[in-house]
Amino acid sequence: MKILVVGASGFIGSRLVRALAAQGHHVVGASRSREPHSPLWAFVRVDFAQVPEPAWWVPQLQGIDVVINAVGIFRESASQTFEALHHRAPVALFAACALAEVPRVIQLSALGSDHQAATAYHLSKRAADEALRGLPVTATIVQPSLVYAPQGASARFFNQLAVLPVLALPEGALVQPVHIDDVVRGILALVAPAPAALPQAASRTLAFVGPVPLTLRHYLAELRQALGLARPAAVLELPGRLCLALAAVAGRFPAGFVDRDAVSMLLRGNVADPEPFTRLLGHPPRPVASFFAPDMAPSLRQEAVLGWMLPLMNLSVALVWIWTGIVSLGLYPVAGSLRLLADFGLHGGLAKMALYSAAVLDLALGVLTLTARGRLRRWVLAFQLLVIAAYTLMITVRLPEWWLHPYGPISKNLPMVLVIVLLLALVPPSRSGAGR
Repeated sequence: MKILVVGASGFIGSRLVRALAAQGHHVVGASRSREPHSPLWAFVRVDFAQVPEPAWWVPQLQGIDVVINAVGIFRESASQTFEALHHRAPVALFAACALAEVPRVIQLSALGSDHQAATAYHLSKRAADEALRGLPVTATIVQPSLVYAPQGASARFFNQLAVLPVLALPEGALVQPVHIDDVVRGILALVAPAPAALPQAASRTLAFVGPVPLTLRHYLAELRQALGLARPAAVLELPGRLCLALAAVAGRFPAGFVDRDAVSMLLRGNVADPEPFTRLLGHPPRPVASFFAPDMAPSLRQEAVLGWMLPLMNLSVALVWIWTGIVSLGLYPVAGSLRLLADFGLHGGLAKMALYSAAVLDLALGVLTLTARGRLRRWVLAFQLLVIAAYTLMITVRLPEWWLHPYGPISKNLPMVLVIVLLLALVPPSRSGAGR
């Protein structure tokens, strides 16, 4: 068949493209950019954020047997909103499918996008689902629970939570995580046969969920065990209202998964009857214990530990520079600092200028360690290494006895240098843009 996958370079879409192509289908991908080495038969460049009109879509849909909409975001940004990507753009696509008489449409929605939806994420998904149900097309609305892919961003987040020695979790939150492979197999099963039980111009909704509902505490405990950590974490369960308040603060930081809406969706519960999905697959979906092969556990565990340790390392490096700057500006007696600078041949106004210039530099390096991204971050971390090397060299030449100081003021630079080198090595490469 000729199948259009919208969101072909995304989290689920890219896997669908490979699986459909492996079955011999002609896959047309539609996204902002083409994924390298993707086995596409054809490619259509489109940005859902621009909300293409149905008239634009109709020519793209000629000869298409199945349309799969796999576009989705978890958090909004200035250029990508739930209203555009989850609601208005899909509705325009579905209207075009009706006009072009596409035989079947599969919409990847989300579990919880129903009459009880309360968050912007769920409400936008529900709006598109309801519009699709009202059109004269044969459609299946797929509503997955939490989707786990070993290299996916959300899976990394839950792995990081699972390896923490102490956890604070919302009370009673229920989840039913489903593996990405089962999601893909379920969609392949929807594509493969003509759905005989489904009359023309009808729709159905299927929940893609794991075999059993789990509390969030139980889910993380099973992940922790699968990752090779036998000792359970200490867990403090917090009241829902407190979790929502904390999440509202966390949501102010754009680079995370936790915000008020995410916690609200967890507290509502993310579970459904697994039986229809089991029948579709022909076998029960994977349990958490089988989410990844045992030989993957060491690398995933290491990645998870680094995931929560690196921000703490970065914070500690930043605080060292900031604290040094504050101390140098007068918290430590200025006269004592000037005596130290005298050992380097600096006196009077020149010594004060050196002292305050170094203090400002330290403060700037600390702030930039917390805020700089991409290429600037590389330069900041590399410059820190240069500054530490310069300080160490000057002290070694003029005050070599400091190497023998019992508190080790110079030798303690060594672990500091190693942490900075690690942070520098793990700076993500700069990218001009990501596909959807």
